[in-house]
Amino acid sequence: MTRNQLDDLIKQGEHTRLEFKRHLSSAPRIARTLAAFANTSGGTLLIGIGDDGKIMGVQSEFREVGKIEDATDRFVEPALTVSYETIAPDGRVVLIITVSESDEKPHYVKDESGKRTIYVRAKDKSVPTSRLIITPDMDNSELVRSPMARTLIQYLRKNEHITSDRFAKLINISDYRASKILRQLAERGLLLLIDKPRPVRYALKLAE
Repeated sequence: MTRNQLDDLIKQGEHTRLEFKRHLSSAPRIARTLAAFANTSGGTLLIGIGDDGKIMGVQSEFREVGKIEDATDRFVEPALTVSYETIAPDGRVVLIITVSESDEKPHYVKDESGKRTIYVRAKDKSVPTSRLIITPDMDNSELVRSPMARTLIQYLRKNEHITSDRFAKLINISDYRASKILRQLAERGLLLLIDKPRPVRYALKLAE
């Protein structure tokens, strides 16, 4: 990655497929982000970047890589494979971790007690859910063009998630029908179902 490419990434700000970390606090915590990327649409983790996008650099590349490897091998199940790259603009080392959308999802994150949780990305956050609806690739072009879907997508580009009752009010339909539509969109791979904590919410799978 070149300096210009790094700058372009940083300008995007954090979103579904991009997260900044000044440094890694612990392997179990970063495991959530890595698994969420793999369970959703893949993503890039920039280590050595402040929340405001300022390049800070990391004190020890090897220490940060060690936490990543600990996270992918010990705290994510099945284990994840990620790619590493470094760039040192002005001598400050930035570690670039790339996670592809996984063919083995769902990946679970294990905590210190052994409890397993699925994480997915909703905008710029990694959030827990009990279920991950796995769907084959489908042609969703007609579905996305429908007025109902366009209204929903516009809403979710501005908001992290939506509930069935909020969607029902948004397009003036019954709660039952709204819930059914949201579930169908999740089954088509357009939305992510998030049910921790309740109530059940839906987020856009690809949202920047």
